[in-house]
Amino acid sequence: MKRGITHTDSWVPATIRLWAPVPLRLIVGYGFIAHGYAKIVNGPGHFIAILHSLGVPTPAVMGWLTLLIELMGGFAVLVGTLLPEITLPMAAVLLVAMFTVHLPYGFSSIKLRAVTPTGAQFGPPGYEVDLLYLACMATLVLGGSGPFTIGDLLARRRDRRGGY
Repeated sequence: MKRGITHTDSWVPATIRLWAPVPLRLIVGYGFIAHGYAKIVNGPGHFIAILHSLGVPTPAVMGWLTLLIELMGGFAVLVGTLLPEITLPMAAVLLVAMFTVHLPYGFSSIKLRAVTPTGAQFGPPGYEVDLLYLACMATLVLGGSGPFTIGDLLARRRDRRGGY
């Protein structure tokens, strides 16, 4: 006798399970786009200077590459396309950030230091969020991107036209 919940005996209907990856796509896609956009708004030179101070080789090239990976990768995840191809460079960005910036601050991403009249004061974030992003991306690659993707929309359009 099998134990545990499987896809065949789950209490969650299959039609609902199909939608499970969508919130992951929205969160990861938006998160990467937001970080890339922040680098543009703050001026790419600011991020490049940070990379230079961290000792990253060719900081200008790596800065622009990171910015493009965040924007284009975030959009690809958001619309559910090219996930296996785009998540590798996105994972590289996360791993570099984790090992060069966040690792010394431990696991927790939220470190409440004090509450002052001006509001909560937080310490530097650890690598927790990097790991969450990596887990979400791995889940999307291994489990699929779910419904309502660009691929789905193009396939429906192609089917309506009756061709390729």
